[in-house]
Amino acid sequence: MTRQYRKRPVVIEAIQFTEDSKFDVMEFITCNYACDWDVDNNKIIEIQTLEGVVTASLNDWIIKGVQGEFYPCKPDIFDATYEPVGEDNG
Repeated sequence: MTRQYRKRPVVIEAIQFTEDSKFDVMEFITCNYACDWDVDNNKIIEIQTLEGVVTASLNDWIIKGVQGEFYPCKPDIFDATYEPVGEDNG
Protein backbone atom coordinates (compact mmCIF):
# COMPACT_ATOMS: atom_id res chain seq x y z
CA MET A 1 0.00 0.00 0.00
CA THR A 2 1.41 3.40 -0.94
CA ARG A 3 1.14 6.57 1.07
CA GLN A 4 1.59 10.22 0.20
CA TYR A 5 4.49 12.24 1.56
CA ARG A 6 5.26 15.94 1.59
CA LYS A 7 8.82 17.15 1.21
CA ARG A 8 10.01 18.85 4.39
CA PRO A 9 10.56 22.57 4.02
CA VAL A 10 14.31 23.09 3.87
CA VAL A 11 16.15 26.34 3.27
CA ILE A 12 19.01 25.88 0.80
CA GLU A 13 21.78 28.08 -0.54
CA ALA A 14 21.97 28.45 -4.31
CA ILE A 15 23.50 30.56 -7.05
CA GLN A 16 22.64 30.70 -10.73
CA PHE A 17 25.52 29.87 -13.08
CA THR A 18 25.73 32.70 -15.63
CA GLU A 19 28.48 34.42 -17.59
CA ASP A 20 28.59 37.12 -14.92
CA SER A 21 28.53 34.78 -11.91
CA LYS A 22 31.21 32.30 -13.03
CA PHE A 23 33.75 33.35 -10.39
CA ASP A 24 31.08 33.62 -7.67
CA VAL A 25 29.99 30.06 -8.50
CA MET A 26 33.57 28.81 -8.26
CA GLU A 27 33.92 30.53 -4.88
CA PHE A 28 30.59 29.05 -3.72
CA ILE A 29 31.57 25.49 -4.60
CA THR A 30 34.04 24.25 -2.04
CA CYS A 31 34.53 20.81 -3.58
CA ASN A 32 36.58 19.77 -6.61
CA TYR A 33 35.42 21.51 -9.77
CA ALA A 34 36.64 22.29 -13.25
CA CYS A 35 35.34 24.96 -15.56
CA ASP A 36 35.70 24.38 -19.27
CA TRP A 37 34.25 25.23 -22.68
CA ASP A 38 32.16 22.60 -24.43
CA VAL A 39 32.28 21.95 -28.19
CA ASP A 40 29.57 24.54 -28.90
CA ASN A 41 31.61 27.23 -27.12
CA ASN A 42 29.16 27.33 -24.20
CA LYS A 43 30.50 27.37 -20.68
CA ILE A 44 29.97 24.37 -18.47
CA ILE A 45 31.12 23.51 -15.00
CA GLU A 46 31.73 20.00 -13.74
CA ILE A 47 30.74 19.44 -10.13
CA GLN A 48 31.78 16.55 -7.91
CA THR A 49 28.47 15.41 -6.38
CA LEU A 50 27.62 12.52 -4.06
CA GLU A 51 26.71 10.53 -7.19
CA GLY A 52 29.87 11.43 -9.13
CA VAL A 53 30.79 14.22 -11.55
CA VAL A 54 27.79 16.10 -12.99
CA THR A 55 27.91 18.84 -15.61
CA ALA A 56 26.07 22.13 -15.14
CA SER A 57 25.34 24.42 -18.08
CA LEU A 58 24.88 28.17 -18.16
CA ASN A 59 21.71 29.29 -16.35
CA ASP A 60 21.57 26.13 -14.22
CA TRP A 61 21.31 26.71 -10.50
CA ILE A 62 24.04 25.32 -8.25
CA ILE A 63 22.53 24.14 -4.97
CA LYS A 64 24.25 23.41 -1.68
CA GLY A 65 22.36 20.51 -0.14
CA VAL A 66 21.59 19.73 3.49
CA GLN A 67 24.76 17.62 3.84
CA GLY A 68 26.98 20.34 2.35
CA GLU A 69 27.01 18.65 -1.05
CA PHE A 70 26.67 20.59 -4.31
CA TYR A 71 24.61 19.72 -7.36
CA PRO A 72 23.13 21.48 -10.42
CA CYS A 73 19.44 22.06 -11.04
CA LYS A 74 17.78 23.15 -14.29
CA PRO A 75 16.08 26.57 -14.08
CA ASP A 76 12.53 25.28 -14.67
CA ILE A 77 12.86 22.65 -11.92
CA PHE A 78 14.41 25.21 -9.58
CA ASP A 79 11.56 27.68 -10.19
CA ALA A 80 8.94 24.96 -9.60
CA THR A 81 10.62 23.75 -6.40
CA TYR A 82 12.08 26.78 -4.62
CA GLU A 83 11.03 30.30 -3.70
CA PRO A 84 13.07 33.15 -2.20
CA VAL A 85 13.34 33.38 1.60
CA GLY A 86 13.78 36.49 3.74
CA GLU A 87 13.82 40.18 3.01
CA ASP A 88 16.38 40.08 0.17
CA ASN A 89 14.29 38.25 -2.43
CA GLY A 90 16.26 39.55 -5.40
